[in-house]
Amino acid sequence: MLINKVKTDFSEMLCDVFNGATIMLGGFGEAGSPIELIHALIDHGAKDLTIIANNSGNGRVGLGALIGQRQVKKVICSFAKSAKAITFPELYNNGEIELEVVPQGTLAERIRAAGSGIPAFYTATAVGTPLAKGKEEKVFNNKKYILEEALSADFAFIKADVADRYGNLTFNKTARNFNPIMCMAAKQSLIQTKKIIEPDETNPEHVITPGIFVQKIIQVENPIIESNAIEGGIIYP
Repeated sequence: MLINKVKTDFSEMLCDVFNGATIMLGGFGEAGSPIELIHALIDHGAKDLTIIANNSGNGRVGLGALIGQRQVKKVICSFAKSAKAITFPELYNNGEIELEVVPQGTLAERIRAAGSGIPAFYTATAVGTPLAKGKEEKVFNNKKYILEEALSADFAFIKADVADRYGNLTFNKTARNFNPIMCMAAKQSLIQTKKIIEPDETNPEHVITPGIFVQKIIQVENPIIESNAIEGGIIYP
């Protein structure tokens, strides 16, 4: 029996999120960033979170706002500092938040590995750098590699373009980025989507993430554009 995964309010979407949870946030910069879900998480109030994302947030919206509310204890990302970053640098420089830097390709592969049931893999990326400290090293064909462990999460917060009520997802061009592999690597995938269609309108050839990887969906017809919010001086709350 197929399950209707559409929810009507954010409290129902986030009711399972708990203090200390590990949460993956889709998005590459602002492309595909689930701003509304993140702001709902602020209202929800869960704390001591570990966030896995491409970057550490911009301005005081989205992830930047969540960090600013002191709800995040650790960020695992590739880009901890960007031109519009405010809250994370402040807290990090004051020793109030932890950081694990992961090269972008390695970050994607650690997430993909978790979703594929692969516990760890060897990569040449970061060999001979501080990021290799404490990691197992091996030589293959006279070349050094380090062991990287898969990266999973309790929840993935994802922004889609189109979904049907069974959770089959399509993304908007480059807004796809980390979203599909994060859906696979999390115990629960929570989706905000611009449009919800009937299953008989879903073209199987266009489905990027099948509904088996999705637990809850909510429609957000006009999602916030992060850069517009920052330039407009929007601050949460």
